[in-house]
Amino acid sequence: MKPQRFRHRTDAGGRLAEKLAAYANRPNVLVLALPRGGVPVGYEVARALGAPLDVFLVRKLGVPGYEELAMGAIATGGVRVLNDEIVRGLGISEHEIDAVVTRELHELARRVRLYRGDRPPPDVGGRTVILVDDGLATGATMRAAVAALRRQQPARIVVAVPTASPDTSEALKAEADDVICAMIAEPFFAVGHWYEDFRQTTDDEVRELLARRG
Repeated sequence: MKPQRFRHRTDAGGRLAEKLAAYANRPNVLVLALPRGGVPVGYEVARALGAPLDVFLVRKLGVPGYEELAMGAIATGGVRVLNDEIVRGLGISEHEIDAVVTRELHELARRVRLYRGDRPPPDVGGRTVILVDDGLATGATMRAAVAALRRQQPARIVVAVPTASPDTSEALKAEADDVICAMIAEPFFAVGHWYEDFRQTTDDEVRELLARRG
């Protein structure tokens, strides 16, 4: 039977929340969404679970000239994750990587100011953190988020997404404590393929949803 596509990110968040019912109404649970597309999904999850919502800032490192292809990612706290296979296969130099990292660090800092303002980041120590995005393709961004979050010593990291490729979902199980996916799709194609409406989430939408769960 062919998997049913999500109408939009709100629908995807609702369907994902059903899979996370075991975490509902627990005082130590925190939902952290990856902006921008993960925030509408995370909002629905946080609302259903009765949990607070915040953002976790990660930036994909796009291959120069082919920016949609991720060669890695960076996250708050100076974490850098590279896909060695892509870097070696395309012969990307350290100089080229550094240039992309520098540019994305500026964007990371801009988004921290934009989404959080003067609000300090949440204390995740000893808590169960549910990391949410709108889907997993290569998983580079989520891997960087998990690695960065580990440094802050949460009790448990749960990666939660509406859809993912089977390989990426399986690989992340070695890094997160749990991986919850509403729909594993094969063949996967791309995250956007599994949404009827996959228009880009705006910065204003992110801020509004964070304010509503604040």
